[in-house]
Amino acid sequence: MSRRNVLRAAGSAVAVTGTAGLAGASETVEVNVGYGAESGRAAAVEAASEVVREFAFDALTVTVAAQAVPGLRNRPDVRYVELNGTMEAFAQTLPWGVDRVDADLVHDDGETGEGADIAIIDTGIDDDHPDLRANVGEGKAFVDCRGSNCNYPWSDDNDHGTHCAGIADAANNAEGVVGVSTEATLHAVKVLDSNGSGSFSDVAAGIEWVADKGYDVGSLSLGASSGSQTVKDACQYAYDKGVLLVAAAGNDGPCSDCVGYPAAYSTVVAVSSTGSDDSLSSFSSTGPEVELAAPGSDVYSTVIGGYDTFSGTSMACPHVSGAGGQLMANGYTNKEARQQLRDTAEDLGLSSNEQGHGLLDVEAALGGSGGSNSSPSCALVSPSDGDTVAGTVTVQVDAGDSEDDDTTLDVDVSIDGGTWRSAAYDSAGGYYEYDWDTTGVADGDHTVQARATDSDGATTESSTITVTVDNATGDSAPSIDQFALTDDSNPAWTRYYVDWSVSDADADLADVTSELLDSSGSVLATESNDVSGSSASGTDYLESKGGASEIRLTVTDAAGNSTSDTESV
Repeated sequence: MSRRNVLRAAGSAVAVTGTAGLAGASETVEVNVGYGAESGRAAAVEAASEVVREFAFDALTVTVAAQAVPGLRNRPDVRYVELNGTMEAFAQTLPWGVDRVDADLVHDDGETGEGADIAIIDTGIDDDHPDLRANVGEGKAFVDCRGSNCNYPWSDDNDHGTHCAGIADAANNAEGVVGVSTEATLHAVKVLDSNGSGSFSDVAAGIEWVADKGYDVGSLSLGASSGSQTVKDACQYAYDKGVLLVAAAGNDGPCSDCVGYPAAYSTVVAVSSTGSDDSLSSFSSTGPEVELAAPGSDVYSTVIGGYDTFSGTSMACPHVSGAGGQLMANGYTNKEARQQLRDTAEDLGLSSNEQGHGLLDVEAALGGSGGSNSSPSCALVSPSDGDTVAGTVTVQVDAGDSEDDDTTLDVDVSIDGGTWRSAAYDSAGGYYEYDWDTTGVADGDHTVQARATDSDGATTESSTITVTVDNATGDSAPSIDQFALTDDSNPAWTRYYVDWSVSDADADLADVTSELLDSSGSVLATESNDVSGSSASGTDYLESKGGASEIRLTVTDAAGNSTSDTESV
């Protein structure tokens, strides 16, 4: 991370070297007098009609007749006499990054992000900063704040979080800097300590808190070279609850295929960094997970008590977070906002591994909200990238559209870039599904991709994943033979008996689990059963105090193959 010091205040005082510029002899002036001895102070006080202020460093401010100034200046026991000039606040600076992504143009159109909630999951936020305090909402600390700036447990003690907050949402207040968004509510989620470090658990807890609060955007200018299943689960949890997660791709460049985590997860928008000449920043990580590029080199923004210039994909990330807040303030869901940012990005001519869909273009993204057709969203849910599969695999696709009914899209799946095969909408699970018979391809790595097309012909393709087919062992996935529900609910409780029977041709059954889920997919109740052999049956009892949407039954064999089915309740 590079940084350079910048002036935090400026101004000049007028030094008195003669009588030129002074008021007429009969008028008074306010001057600052620095004295070298007590006799100099006494002379200034005697000449003054008013002592305005005295300092501890042998100086005072006085009002004197203009004609008295030359005499005071010529005294050997007076160090200086200067007119009491004024300093002015710097005019507001438009950072080059905010200008480059055309966020200033949407400000002119009245787009401020008001109503959106942007969580800065970082080192905290300086709640006293004049460019931020009007926008700071609540916060949560998962690590201790240390130092004199800790007004709250979630206050910033490092500068990093405050810098990111200013890029995303500094107020348009005629001073300091202005952000991509200007009136969204910022929430400080302190998961990194004063050294800029935090555990996987702290980060996961911060993401979970953002999801549970129902915030719109989670900005993650942090990462690691290796993944964490806990953080991955937290990202999936937040994504399912409607949070747009945006993360820095990493600063390991120049490199190839080195995007860090959590940016590399499919539920997160990975952002690379560009310079003012639209080239890829030398430090920026790249890889197939990159979705967008944004300004990240030499970015001027807020720090504790002032302003400074930092570089990193950490600076690129909040540009996208601020734009996401703008879209979600206009009614976009997290998935729709993500797709809109992709669809409207500017092609810089860089490779897809470097720029993803292109450079963030806030004006184009917001301009798409006024009646023009937006493209549908499309993402592969199952299997996951890197999974090993066998037998018949149900490929699940999450697709939606802001204009069309989500259930009426044309969704297709392609294996290894071949023919597109139609997927059918499953009303119980809420996904489009295609049953892929993997015995028709050779064992080894194969690619899977999905696409969704709306009624206006707009098409979106998902990211491509790679799975490993392994049918050589002859171990096929188990089957669900019976899945029946008996309603035992009353006004206070949702209660169901789940009658099930399962089988497996390889006789290596391992587990059967019943889960009661709410509309967001969160588990309200669960019951697991250890099973073995080629067949098993049983009855589970699930109950919850309301809010249930469906029951999911999953059978797993000893090889890790699993089959699931859901029923609405």
